[in-house]
Amino acid sequence: MYNIDLSGKNALVFGVANQRSIAWHIARTLDQAGARIVLSYVNDRVGRSVERLGSQLSSPPVLVECDVSDDANVESAFDALASEIDGIDVIVHSIAFANREDLGGPFIDTPREGFRLALDISAYSLVSVARYAAPMMKGRGGSIITMTFQASDRVFPGYNVMGTAKAALENEVRQLAWDLGRDDIRINAISAGPVDTLSSRVISGYRDMKRAHADRSPMGRNITHEEVANTALFLCSPMSSGITGEVIHVDTGYHVMGI
Repeated sequence: MYNIDLSGKNALVFGVANQRSIAWHIARTLDQAGARIVLSYVNDRVGRSVERLGSQLSSPPVLVECDVSDDANVESAFDALASEIDGIDVIVHSIAFANREDLGGPFIDTPREGFRLALDISAYSLVSVARYAAPMMKGRGGSIITMTFQASDRVFPGYNVMGTAKAALENEVRQLAWDLGRDDIRINAISAGPVDTLSSRVISGYRDMKRAHADRSPMGRNITHEEVANTALFLCSPMSSGITGEVIHVDTGYHVMGI
């Protein structure tokens, strides 16, 4: 962990599922930097797991239930937070979901409902979260971070509809950068290379992606959770105060390769 001080900052983290979650590694790194952590959870079952993980932080996190598929639920979550904390300085949006059967086979077979679900949870949720968070972030030099992947503009067989969702997500980052910039709120995406998470294991061909990445990237290896979390820490800090609307690649250079 680097010498970045986030003392007095409130960081709301979406997407913690277990100890392998990128969101969890980011939350832990922000906690080590002094931020007060707020962890969201989608339902009581996930909430129990999130609460157990949260007990490992330096101080007990604030917990808030939030189902990002329901705007009314998102609004009520931020209303509840307004009575718990005095504002939000950081939001980490690490949310993605698609039906398992839509993460394999031909993309052309993606059903309409599966397409809608993946785009709603994985992409539109960022718009909804940003809308309700903005009043609590305005004028605080706030930073919103979301997670993407190179399949937004390249074909990774098996990633399928999630690649379409990531393309939408990256476009949202650029548009939200314009909407929020005058309120002193920045938004950026981290495009991480393949890394083991609960979600990645269900993607058809994930092991092939990971192997090709290690073989062909300039640094000759895969990334770590910590490297993603450290980049998030930088984007949350005053050191990145002039950066917004960007996609930052953390992939040991794989994205620059032609073959």
